[in-house]
Amino acid sequence: MSRPTDAVQAFEVHAPDADLDDLRARLAAARLPEPETVQGAPPGPRRWGQGVPLADLTDVVDYWRTGYDWRAFEKRLHEIGQFRTTVDGLGIHFLHRRSARTDATPLLVTHGWPGSIAEFVDVVDRLADPDDADAPAFHVVVPSLPGFGYSDKPATTGWGTERIAAAWVELMGRLGYGRFLAHGGDWGGNITTVLAGRFPDQVLGIHSTFAEAPPGLSTDGLTDRERAWTEETRDFWGRRAAYAKQQATRPQTIGYSLVDSPVGLLAWILDKFAEWSDTDDSPFETISRDRILDDVTLYWLTRTGASAARIYAESHNSLDPELRVDVPAAITMYPRDIEKSPRPWAQERYRHIVRWRSPERGGHFPSLEVPGYFVADLREGLGAVLAAH
Repeated sequence: MSRPTDAVQAFEVHAPDADLDDLRARLAAARLPEPETVQGAPPGPRRWGQGVPLADLTDVVDYWRTGYDWRAFEKRLHEIGQFRTTVDGLGIHFLHRRSARTDATPLLVTHGWPGSIAEFVDVVDRLADPDDADAPAFHVVVPSLPGFGYSDKPATTGWGTERIAAAWVELMGRLGYGRFLAHGGDWGGNITTVLAGRFPDQVLGIHSTFAEAPPGLSTDGLTDRERAWTEETRDFWGRRAAYAKQQATRPQTIGYSLVDSPVGLLAWILDKFAEWSDTDDSPFETISRDRILDDVTLYWLTRTGASAARIYAESHNSLDPELRVDVPAAITMYPRDIEKSPRPWAQERYRHIVRWRSPERGGHFPSLEVPGYFVADLREGLGAVLAAH
């Protein structure tokens, strides 16, 4: 007898040995370019001015081939708990860590690009079962976006952020969570915004590191720091977002390299971890090589370089300018994130901000860069959201 399409099935990752052997063989046979012409620059942003330095990439490739252990990551995913279900005709993979606490609140956590579920494997246990009995606890659900990881790859257009948000509501309802909290950054923050704006009856409130304001707002009345944020964001989109334009316009073209070359995939993703992290030089100042390679290897083994890039083709610059969020929202703007919105601007979309933070440290990947602060901030922010009810 066939299973109903809405069945939730346990899922376990086990990459074939042949795939891991093939990866190591490709790494050993990699053809690398000559060094960057800023070679010899002292440690700092200038050393990365032409992209990932050859010496850094060579070091990571060697470790990926000879020292990295994918099986340890598979084991960690199994410990958390993995599942798959079909929503709106597409297979969706997700982590589901239920809390032992009877007062726990369901929490949906959505990743972005070039991230994945790997961003959250080190924090889900602390969110589900905090040591402090007075801290809020959560039943944590972390889905892989369509076209990412072990979720299916859409075969047609149409899987943009609005459709993903609707699918997430269906997913949470299927797990028995008729009302839930939501968190996200990057694309996950965009989707979390759509969730809160379109589904206020299901979404209790949100925490986000992304707060895209409506277009056309004036800088009049902003503080010097807020003006600096707007200038940094404008500079990012004007001079440092070629990756987004490539993936928004030609995801298939870049996808051939990302699916065929592990070194090309590593360089494409490592470049963003370096540029978007709150570090002086290398992302490995705050993020372990193993966790970045967990993320990159997940893209490699699932052959999702092209399918993940297509979210840009589906949804780049597509957030409805009229969308408003009336449920309680907690927002954190990390100082080295790539897009920062002043609070007066954010309030034009997020109408009920109950907590606003701008910490001293952290970048685009706070759950990996500053995991202790990230967990505490998420707990406190969502605690404020729940208190608003």
